[in-house]
Amino acid sequence: MTNADNLSLELRRGVIILAVLSQLKEAQYGYSLLKLMAEKGFEIEQGTLYPLLRRLEERGLLQSEWQVDGSRPRRYYSISPGGEKALPKLKAEWKALVKVIDGLLA
Repeated sequence: MTNADNLSLELRRGVIILAVLSQLKEAQYGYSLLKLMAEKGFEIEQGTLYPLLRRLEERGLLQSEWQVDGSRPRRYYSISPGGEKALPKLKAEWKALVKVIDGLLA
């Protein structure tokens, strides 16, 4: 992996929480969330997503429940009331940062 690749990964890590929270208004299990994000152009490795989901739940930003769909149980995650409160603030911060960075890159 090149330095540019590493820097790109670091940049993406900085916005992954915002990206994940924004996609969990409807409950998703891990693999369905991976697919949804990839379809929208934001690919995440399983080894990154699952620990992140657990950390966000520990912080009160997500909630989860086990459901049995078919033959196997799956843990479904959705945004919690705390996450709902944090998401608009994160969106506003993101938009402000994009505006500033766009100005710096011009």
